[in-house]
Amino acid sequence: MATRSHRPAITLDVSPAVHHRAGLGRYAGALAAALIAAAPSYTLQAFYAEADRAQPAPDIASMPAWTSRLGYKPWRLAAMASHFLRRPMDRTVGSPALFHATDHLLPHLRAKTLFTLHDLIFEIYPEHHKRYNHLFLSLMMPRFLRAADHILTVSEQSKRDAMRLYEIPAEKMTVVYEAADPKFAPASLDQIASVRQRYGLPEQFVLHVGTIEPRKNLTLLLELLAALKGDHPDLRLVLVGKKGWLYEPFFEALAESGLTNKVIFPGFVADDDLPALYSAATFFAFPSWYEGFGLPPLEALACATPVLCSDRSSLPEVVGDAGLLLPPDDPKAWIDAAHCLLADEDLQRQWRRKGPRQAAKFSWQRAAAETVAIYDRLLLSP
Repeated sequence: MATRSHRPAITLDVSPAVHHRAGLGRYAGALAAALIAAAPSYTLQAFYAEADRAQPAPDIASMPAWTSRLGYKPWRLAAMASHFLRRPMDRTVGSPALFHATDHLLPHLRAKTLFTLHDLIFEIYPEHHKRYNHLFLSLMMPRFLRAADHILTVSEQSKRDAMRLYEIPAEKMTVVYEAADPKFAPASLDQIASVRQRYGLPEQFVLHVGTIEPRKNLTLLLELLAALKGDHPDLRLVLVGKKGWLYEPFFEALAESGLTNKVIFPGFVADDDLPALYSAATFFAFPSWYEGFGLPPLEALACATPVLCSDRSSLPEVVGDAGLLLPPDDPKAWIDAAHCLLADEDLQRQWRRKGPRQAAKFSWQRAAAETVAIYDRLLLSP
């Protein structure tokens, strides 16, 4: 074990966190905070591009930082060029002993490298990606994965995809699950009432949290709401999340559905308000076609909210038997399940009891400890 004065430096790419990029941002930010306590044998450094626009949280701001002023696309192109020109970029990222890539982007480096693979959705659903993004990832992802000394995947599903699509050997990959932040827990009645008033939420609503993009399959929720409105006229759909890409067809479907006055877009929701918002929901619905991990269902379970969730990709790993797993291409199954849930308060209570027990199986302390074990293997093994 290295002494404090000679601790190996590890640079963690926190770009997704300081630029608040949805799921990748939650991962990078939570992991950085947990690693500060879990990795005393190493000097942790942060790296991020677009430095002029960065908003680092206090945990990240406390770390020594290496930054680039390049914007998102120029930084991607610079990282790509470094591979083709074989020009190491170690000095740009703090000359570490190990660089941990969390943003699906790995510069060419002399240092040891760990690459977090969140998903390969661009390969599985190319129609759900912008052309530029798909071209870049198709060209570079295989190179990044081959170049990395080791790969951390956030689910068994992502590991299987890498083996199937790129023939990455299983022994080069380690699964380390993400987790819900500890603040996600059942909220008090006062907290729920406050959030309900702040965001204009009704007494009964179906909640979805996530970026508005084709992969989230949100048109199914419009079908669900249309089928439920006869028996539950006061029920609303609340969609929390930014517009991502290729979202226009969803809004066209919403305009044609006649449900515009039954769908609520609360806009920006502060992170501290999310636990009470989850807790206020009648149930949480997540019909995604594909997820590398899927934090929102886990956050909902942690808040004791009944969960109806897609049975595809990694989601069964996350939800286990604590939620109703349903085919994302079968609206009738979702409608039948929702009818049963809304009609049976005992059933609702059963699902509410199961959620926190399932969420407790995941923790950032465990994720950080397992990540540090990978650092040790890469840096301390003969």
